[in-house]
Order: sequence, then C-alpha cells, then structure tokens
Amino acid sequence: MILSMTGYGKGSAGNDKITAEVEIRSINSRYLDIYLKIPSSFSTKEYELREFVKSRMKRGKINITVSVRKNGVENGLPVVDKEKLKALVSFIKDLKKRAKITGVIKIEHLLAFSEVFSSSGDSGEEEFELVKQAVETALSELYVMKRNEGNELGKDLKLRLKNIEEKITLIEAASRDSVEEYFRKLKEKARQLFQDLDIYNDRMVMELALIAERAEITEECVRLRSHIKFFEESLSKDEDPGRKLNFICQEMNRESNTISSKTISTEITHHSVLIKEEIEKIREQIQNIE
Repeated sequence: MILSMTGYGKGSAGNDKITAEVEIRSINSRYLDIYLKIPSSFSTKEYELREFVKSRMKRGKINITVSVRKNGVENGLPVVDKEKLKALVSFIKDLKKRAKITGVIKIEHLLAFSEVFSSSGDSGEEEFELVKQAVETALSELYVMKRNEGNELGKDLKLRLKNIEEKITLIEAASRDSVEEYFRKLKEKARQLFQDLDIYNDRMVMELALIAERAEITEECVRLRSHIKFFEESLSKDEDPGRKLNFICQEMNRESNTISSKTISTEITHHSVLIKEEIEKIREQIQNIE
C-alpha cells in the first residue's frame, strides 16, 4: 500500500478534570524526524512519547503539538494564588497611599511579584495516558489522510508508467527499420569515400554491419519494460516502497539515456525525450511516498 508522507491529524482525550489535545503535521523528509512541542511538565516523558510515535511512523518530518488543560487551565502555565494576589493588590494600594502616588495598578506591577504564582508541577501518569490516547487518535487520522493521498499518487504513477510503455512500443516499431536504414546510409557514405567499394566488399560490409548493430536498442527496451514491471510490483506489494522506487527510477532513466545515445532515428529520440519527461515527473511524485 502506498502512503503519502504529507498529512494532518488531530486527536483529543480527557475526563472531567483533564483534557489533552494533539495536532500532528507530516511533510516530506528522507528520514524520520520528529519535532515535539509539549508542556514543560511533560519534559520527563518526552523520550517515551517520541518512541511511541516512532513505532508508528517510518519516514517524514513530523511536527507534534501537545496541549493539556486541567480544570480549564492550560498545563504548564503558572497557577495564580488568589489569596496572595488579593493581599498583593491591597499592599500596593496602601503603598501608593502612603507614598502619595497617583495612577492605576497595571498588570506589569503584579507580574513583578513571582510569589503570587506557583508551578503546576510535573504531570502524572493519568495525564500522560490521556496524551498518548490523543496522539493515537491523531496518528489514526493522519494515517487515513496519508492513505487517501497515497491512493491518488498510485493512480498518477500507474498512468505515467502506461504512457512510458506506449512510447516503448513506438520505439520498438521504429527501431526495426532504423538499424537497416542506418546500414544503408553507412554503405552509401562508404561508396562516396571509395571509388570501388567492391574491392573491399566483404570486409567493408562486415565492419559497416557491426557499426550499424551498435544502434540496436532492443535490449534497452526489454530492460526498461522489466523495470516498469518491477516498479508496478513494488507499488502493490511493498510495505514501504518509497526508497526502492527511487532506485528503480534511476535505472529507468539510465536505459532511456542509452536509447537516446545509441539511436540515429529522430523519431526514437523524440519518444525517448518524452519517456525521460515522464520519469522525471515520477521521481518528483515518489519523493512524497513513505
């Protein structure tokens, strides 16, 4: 099955007191790169969470954002001590009165007193289990999107492979006459160079035939068809075909280049150029396959 490396998933889990929300975004990458943005209270759980995601992903640049709310307050933010805050406001008012200072109390005045705030502390197993549930839901949603995009990629790739096969058929048909035509042109050129070709007839004909045979591209066409078959099998059978398909594309491009370099037929050259265009488009598409 083909999976795209790009996708988005969102998940949440919670109870009466705690709510965990997770967003996962995945884009192309040669390897698996995981970037986590989690509350500081989960810092001790980062490795475990990373390994949890690794067990379900193979390639791609993965960005994960985790947020947790306790009693409606986002985890990781300081908790306000209401009694201390009330006492602080009263203290500032009294201070202003004694110092005969006019003006209103501003938020920056209160933020300067860290005693008013207390840390929410490290999160427990209950919170982390909810985070993992939310991650699991987000990964499932991400997988569905990756699978749907992968199906569309597969359709496009198969269409391009079909186009290449059609061009190979045209090349094979044109090549039947191409080598013979090349041989005739070589003989005609030789006649122009030698006054009496009959003196060198046997040896000359053999040499010309060997030269003309070098323009034979049947083997390249056979190998190119074999690569296409291997490509299609990898699409349908391999669990993670991305890297293998890239190597197959390199071999397909190699055969196409050889056909272009060996042939003297303008028609075959044109078909070969179109094949290389399709291969290049395929290479662009498979960069997005996991």
